Parts: sequence; structure tokens; C-alpha cells
Amino acid sequence: MADLPDYVLDPNAVLKDENSSWRHGAPPDYTKTTTHEANSLPFLVENLVKNWEIEASFKTKLSDWRTIDEKVYTFSLNGGEKRTGHHMLEVGTYNALLSASQYYDPVKNDFDESHKSFKQMMPTFAWEVLEVYSGPPVVVFKWRHWGEMKNDYTGYNNSGEKVTVQAHGDPIDIQGLIVAKVNEKLQIENIDVWYDPMEMFNQIGKKNGCPFVKTT
Repeated sequence: MADLPDYVLDPNAVLKDENSSWRHGAPPDYTKTTTHEANSLPFLVENLVKNWEIEASFKTKLSDWRTIDEKVYTFSLNGGEKRTGHHMLEVGTYNALLSASQYYDPVKNDFDESHKSFKQMMPTFAWEVLEVYSGPPVVVFKWRHWGEMKNDYTGYNNSGEKVTVQAHGDPIDIQGLIVAKVNEKLQIENIDVWYDPMEMFNQIGKKNGCPFVKTT
């Protein structure tokens, strides 16, 4: 195991990259919540993806991302258009993973607005690997993202209207699949996320049917 890169052995590996350019001037505060057996395949996969998400959300230079093969890296949602790392740097991880709806539109919310909308609503949005179905070079696994709607949701929808949903305090729990190709260094070459983007919003607006309020 000594020859494996640190970003698959340590979920906080990239947080120690002091010389990288960070979006808010310093690494974010992340804590580990997994219980996978040390050095097992789920353990390695979970650490890789957690470190990738940290870099995608908070490192402002693609050349600083250690978890990807910068020359070939692409990202796609539900088998759609393959996007480069530069696209994700521009729009943010939330916008790359969401589609236009009555609640939200990635085109009408920039990187900072997207993070403000969801991180204020759910201060903690934990992530874990549930099952791994195949190992390198093509890694297929089931994942879970969950948190609690502690504060109101606010964002701009596909009509350009500002949407507000009152916090209900209940859990938000979404699941999906990821198919990722990695190289011999276990760097991600391409990653395809599969899930229903509306699942989160259906849970956000579950009280009283669809209790959103539009404001200008």
C-alpha cells in the first residue's frame, strides 16, 4: 500500500496542499465520516472521490488538482456532454451536477451563488460510498449524499425568478452511481455521475406539496 498515492489513502490529503490556490484563501474544513475498512477498495475509492470533490470545489487552478489526469480529464452527468475541468472551475460542482427546473437553473446561478444556496441550506452535506461494483481501471460504485435542511433554500429558477423554500428541518438524502476511469496512478481520467437531479429538490419542497415562494 505504500506505493499508492496519498489521495486514495487519506480523505484529507489535498487539504494539506499549502502552495495551491484556494477559492476562499484557505482549504475548507472537512471531517471524515466513513467506516470502511482501511485500505479496502471502498475506502480507497471514497478517499479519491472526496479529495477530487475538495479540489473541484475549492482549488482555483486545474494544474493544482492532483486527483485527475489534467490532459484527458472530463466530467459528465447521466451520460450527457463531456465537460472539461476548466468548465467545472467556471460553473462549480453544484451547477455541473444540476439541471434546469422550477427550483433552480445552473445557467442563472453562478459558482458563488450556487454554493451560497446549498451550503447555507445544508451546512453539512456528507458523502459516502455505499458499494463498489468494479475496481480500476473502470471503477463503478453506488454513492449517498445526505444532510439536514436547517435553513431556507434560495435560488434562481429556469424562469429567472428567485425561489425561496422554508426550511423543514428534515433530512435530504440522495443516492446515485458513478462510473470513473482512472489511470495507473489512480488519477481520474473521466467521471460520469448518474442520478436524478430533481431528487434533492423534491425533498426540499416536500412539505405541503410544493411550498416555494417566488420573489423578484
